[in-house]
Amino acid sequence: MRPAVAQRLLEVPGGLAADPLRRFLRAHVVPGAERHLDGVHERVVPTRRGPVEIRIDLGTSPRCTTVVLDAPGDVVDEVTPLVRRWLDLDADHVSVEAWLGADPLLAPLVAARPGLRFPRAVVGAETAVLTVLGQQVSLAAACTFAGRLVAAYGTPVDTLVAFPGPQALAAAGAEGIQAVTGITGARARTLHALATAIADGLDLEAAALDPVRAAAAHAELLALPGIGPWTADYVALRVFGDSDAFLSGDLVLRRALGGMSAKAAVARAEPWRPWRGYALLHLWTAEVFAP
Repeated sequence: MRPAVAQRLLEVPGGLAADPLRRFLRAHVVPGAERHLDGVHERVVPTRRGPVEIRIDLGTSPRCTTVVLDAPGDVVDEVTPLVRRWLDLDADHVSVEAWLGADPLLAPLVAARPGLRFPRAVVGAETAVLTVLGQQVSLAAACTFAGRLVAAYGTPVDTLVAFPGPQALAAAGAEGIQAVTGITGARARTLHALATAIADGLDLEAAALDPVRAAAAHAELLALPGIGPWTADYVALRVFGDSDAFLSGDLVLRRALGGMSAKAAVARAEPWRPWRGYALLHLWTAEVFAP
């Protein structure tokens, strides 16, 4: 018999800029593995007894101070800290906004969206795979490719499907991945190399807990074929939780900065340390995820 669903009200210190977070989550929905409707997001998360479906409700207002979590009662206490980290609910936003708000470029963005949160990873391997799928293609295309992976290699869980783990993708081989997704051969080989590395011991979850391990994992990612600084730094932001990671070559960032070069972007961002990741999020949000 399926465990009864339990509800938790997750308080958000300082409040949450809910509208851009809803837009971010909706834009990144993986078909088959996630659903999003009117601020309600559903997906599968790992637990000690296996994958389970959960639901979070951000409401429909521009801001909120409480996120509603629904999860199976026997694992809701285990899932709660995972969701808090995923939605960045416990970050020190007072310090972030005081620091970035002193910059004339960022000040109006910070003032417009207090409580902007940086969505982290639910599962490190999943986010890393999605990042590779998103290389040099639109977000919509990346989600389509990811949905094909889910349909081919995912594990059904109630009404959704769990994203395939690295072992399944490593066993599929590069040719199998290319056949089901339609991505290029080079991209399929990169994804297979990543999945194999994780299956063989590249522990992205441990890297999120230890800066030394994070640095080693970042270097290991860069050593894989087809993974460059943009991919490794994006994983650092979302998986390792490195709030100072900065994607200097990102096209949206450079557009937001008036078309400057990656080298110039690094220099411009120096005053934003140690919160360059949040500065990046504010610029991304203004360009892509604002109403």
